[in-house]
Amino acid sequence: MLLTFVFLGTLLISFVLAVWLTRQTRSEKAVQQRVGSLKLALQADKTRQQDAERILKLDEPGNFQWLDTHLEDFQFSADLKTLATQAGTGWTVGTLIIYSAAAGVLLFLAAYVFFPAILLDGIVGVMGLIAPTIYLKHRRSRRLVAFNNGLPDAIDLLARALRAGHSLSSAIEVLSEQSGGGVATEFNAVFRQQNFGLPLRDALLQMADRVPSSDLRFLVTAMLVQRETGGNLTEILDRTSHVIRERIRIGGEVRVRTAQGRMTGTILSLLPVLMLVLSSLINPEYARILLHDPVGQKLLYIGAGLILVGTFFIRKIVDIQV
Repeated sequence: MLLTFVFLGTLLISFVLAVWLTRQTRSEKAVQQRVGSLKLALQADKTRQQDAERILKLDEPGNFQWLDTHLEDFQFSADLKTLATQAGTGWTVGTLIIYSAAAGVLLFLAAYVFFPAILLDGIVGVMGLIAPTIYLKHRRSRRLVAFNNGLPDAIDLLARALRAGHSLSSAIEVLSEQSGGGVATEFNAVFRQQNFGLPLRDALLQMADRVPSSDLRFLVTAMLVQRETGGNLTEILDRTSHVIRERIRIGGEVRVRTAQGRMTGTILSLLPVLMLVLSSLINPEYARILLHDPVGQKLLYIGAGLILVGTFFIRKIVDIQV
């Protein structure tokens, strides 16, 4: 028992001595703290650099970067990239083209299985080919409507922040924090871009390019002219907000008065197609002559062309620009 206690005591004393002799000195602790702070600073710099590249460049590589590289020299590539940016999606040109090709091929094969008419199936395939582009235009239109509806309130908030004594940059920060929807997102991007060194003029012009709104372009032009020539910015913002509200009010009245025409055009365009589909499902023999007889196929092509022409003219009649 005595030998056991002596062994344990010796082991404990040796362990304490080893810990005490291998402890970090004050200078070693200072060096370790300095190295740790440097690592944290490098990590923070790397994060800020990545954030700056993402904010200032606004172009992130997609899943089909090889296709984007081959198409970047064509004019349509720039147009499609602008459309994807304005729609608020992360799609690249390569992504859009791959989706379009896949939708076109799938719809063509599905149409060929049910209606084996090459020309009609080709029309269906073309519709699938342009479906992703139509989707992006629809998203851009919805995003634009939401942005325009929230823009007057955002301008009023910006004017109140300026009256409270904030600078223009600080007022934009207040707007990005307290406003809602896509307006806050776009002005937050402007604020972050100028914080990373981009001039305010360039940041505002880039926002105007991302959001194809005539009201926003009018606002950006007024702000840039005021910065170069001087004047009361809050008064300019108040007048701009009033003009935008009146445009929205008049545009709403026009949409109400043309709603019947738009609905009529939609019904007249879809009714023949729906009747053909329903008659084919109820009585396949009834529509077989149109789908398989050469004369019937020609009549289908003529009818489809006349429907497209009628839809085009109806849309032009009810499309009133404010």
